[in-house]
Amino acid sequence: MTAQEIFEKLRTEAGDAVIECVVQPSYDPFIRIAPQAVFDICHSLRDDELLAFDYLMSLSATDLGDDLGVVYHLYSTKWKHKLVVKTQVPKDNPVVPSVERIWRSADWHEREAFDLLGVRFDGHHNLIRILLPYDWEGHPLRKDYRTPETYHGMKV
Repeated sequence: MTAQEIFEKLRTEAGDAVIECVVQPSYDPFIRIAPQAVFDICHSLRDDELLAFDYLMSLSATDLGDDLGVVYHLYSTKWKHKLVVKTQVPKDNPVVPSVERIWRSADWHEREAFDLLGVRFDGHHNLIRILLPYDWEGHPLRKDYRTPETYHGMKV
């Protein structure tokens, strides 16, 4: 299925939670969805026999200025098609439902996005830092992040 066909199918099922489908020749097509619908839509993407996105290739986050973006790269080993799903959350309350129960590989991906950008994945079983010390302050991949001068008396 093409991204546009998947978009139309999801739009029929989830309504306005499926915001847009962007298809441009210079990059992979993607579908933008509302953050509160991430779990339900991803669950459908995995379990719908016509879609069967059984593999989460990547989950990443990015600083978009006022918002944070979360990007899911999905693949169907059955149908050999790919899909990129994106959502945005405000920086002051960056909460997205966890997809860890859908794809176990999301565990460390979500922890990395939490650690480096501060996205909180609601429902994650162990959302703690994965790269930085547990008591590190801030999220280094945010555009407004300022590196501290010292950490526990050591020059950073």
